[in-house]
Amino acid sequence: MNLVVLAADVDSVALKNVAKLTETREIQQITPRSFRLLGARPHEGLVTACAEGGLDHVWLPEGRRLSNFGLFVTDMDSTLINIECIDEIADMQGLKREVAAITEAAMQGEIDFRESLTRRVALLAGLDERALAEVFDHRLQLNPGAERLLQGLQRAGIRSMLVSGGFTYFTERLKQRLGFDYAYANELEVIDGKLTGKVIGDVVDGEAKANHLVRMRDELGLKPEQVIAAGDGANDIPMLRAAGFGVAFHAKPVLRDVAHCCLDHSGLDGILDLFGNDVG
Repeated sequence: MNLVVLAADVDSVALKNVAKLTETREIQQITPRSFRLLGARPHEGLVTACAEGGLDHVWLPEGRRLSNFGLFVTDMDSTLINIECIDEIADMQGLKREVAAITEAAMQGEIDFRESLTRRVALLAGLDERALAEVFDHRLQLNPGAERLLQGLQRAGIRSMLVSGGFTYFTERLKQRLGFDYAYANELEVIDGKLTGKVIGDVVDGEAKANHLVRMRDELGLKPEQVIAAGDGANDIPMLRAAGFGVAFHAKPVLRDVAHCCLDHSGLDGILDLFGNDVG
C-alpha cells in the first residue's frame, strides 16, 4: 500500500512533515496536486498532521490506476453541486429554514430519507414551476473540479452516472451540461404549472442509488472493485458500500466512516489526481 497525499494547493512544508512522520523513503509526484509517498508507514498522528497541513490522504494498493475502473457514480446535491436544491426551492416559499432543518437531519442519518423527502416536498405545494429554473439558473453552481473530473473520466473511457435523491429537473440538465452517460432522480409532480407537493413514481433513496449502481455495473460487465462512487451524506452510504472505491466529498461524519477516501481540501477532480493517469 502506498500513501497518496493531495490538495488543491499542496503546501510543501506540510507534505515534508507528513513524509517525515510516516518514515517515507521517497516522495513521488503524481500530478501538480498529488504525491505518492513510497514506503510510508502508518502513524497515529497522520490524520491530524494532514488536517493541520490542509492535505487529503488515502492508502492505495501499489499500481492502482484510473484505468482499473469502468464506472463512476456520484450524488448531486452538495457533492456535484454546491447547494441542496430542495432547500433553495423552498426559499421561494419562504420556508428555507424549515426545509433545510429536515434536509440536514436526513443527511446526518437522524431521520429516514423517504420520510424527509415526503415532508419537504409537501411544503412546496402550490409553488410555480418557474422556481425550478430560478434555482438552476441563478443559485446552482458546480463544486470545484467537477468539469475537470468528468472530462478526465471521459478521456479514460469510464462511464459516468448521476444518481440523486433530488429532482430530475436538475439531473437531466446537469447530465447534458457535463456529459454524464446516465442520470436518475425523483420527479416532481407539476399540474397547471404548479408543484403539487408530490413525487411521481418510486422514490430514489439510498437503497435505490445503490441498486442503480449495481444494475449498471452488471450491465457493463464490471466487478465491484471497478466502480468509484462519491457522495456527502447518509443517503449515500449504501452506494459507497456497493462501490469498490468510495469517496466522501466534504462529507458528514456518518459517511466518512464508510468511505475509502475523504476529500476535504481537494476539488472533485482530486479523484483523478489520486490515480495519476493522463488526467490533464
